[in-house]
Amino acid sequence: MRCAGCLTVFFLVTVICGGTSVLDGEPAASLNERLGYPPDAKLLIVHNDDAGVAHSVNTAAFKALESGLVTSTSLMAPCPWIHEVAAYAKKNPQADIGVHLTLTCEWDNYRWKPVAGKSRVPSLMDPEGYFNKIQNAMAVIDAGQAEIEMRQQVELARAVGIEPTHIDSHQLIVLFRPDLFEAYLQLGRETGIPVLLSPGLFEFGRAHLGEAAPDWESFLKPEDILIDNVVSITPWDAAEGWPAFYQKTIKNLKPGVTELIVHVGIDGDEMMGIAGDVDFGSSWRQKELDYITSDEFRELLKEENVKLIGWKEIAELYRSGLNSR
Repeated sequence: MRCAGCLTVFFLVTVICGGTSVLDGEPAASLNERLGYPPDAKLLIVHNDDAGVAHSVNTAAFKALESGLVTSTSLMAPCPWIHEVAAYAKKNPQADIGVHLTLTCEWDNYRWKPVAGKSRVPSLMDPEGYFNKIQNAMAVIDAGQAEIEMRQQVELARAVGIEPTHIDSHQLIVLFRPDLFEAYLQLGRETGIPVLLSPGLFEFGRAHLGEAAPDWESFLKPEDILIDNVVSITPWDAAEGWPAFYQKTIKNLKPGVTELIVHVGIDGDEMMGIAGDVDFGSSWRQKELDYITSDEFRELLKEENVKLIGWKEIAELYRSGLNSR
């Protein structure tokens, strides 16, 4: 059985994109060079989504971060286990934690509600008061209300003691409507927090949601940072096994900054109750955790001369660009 919401969202194809884009008439230095690395270095952010969604996901996320092989995670602020993430962040101030902006809910038996409340963001809610599934959300969300909710989620993260290193989007919904995309970019600029951007992500809209990407380049400003590459395992890749996918991915890395997005969890009663044994469900997340924290993966990175980095480095670069305006 496959999770339809996951299948429509977590494609995340491998793409090469614009770390050297030109926005002001002058060729820009590569992102590698701006971060202080050689232009031919293979830099990798191993990033985990969905912290806060469940205790079993948090347990796995913390283990992954402590392995040193996963370098960042992002928090779903509307979900009930946010305070466990906040407690971890307090004890581990070096942890690289962002905000996984959440405007949708994909599971049938486990749902969450907007932080901002029904009176302020009614278009984000289904008749029972929970977030819509992405198929409905794309059509009904009011961009102004989405902006309110996104800001509230960042503010909540800060209120519980987490200073976000970056912002990204659950199910990537903000990338495929111009009004949502503009609000996403503006949120990053106003808060001083970099947002996940990579040109190839926009191909997702046409291929998987039936939505054409906005003319995204026209929204960008010189201070906006685009990473070079984004990749994640799909259900089709998983059929070949996690080792085969990751060996192929790491061996084929190109110079530049790549984000490898993972979804970890502990296989057990909690995750089975939330998601069942589907794609991106209980056993999937355990397999992801097992491989991504393994000695085999560590050796693979070493053999391919891959340097692990986090969002904190990009955040420092982003803030310096904002401050130089």
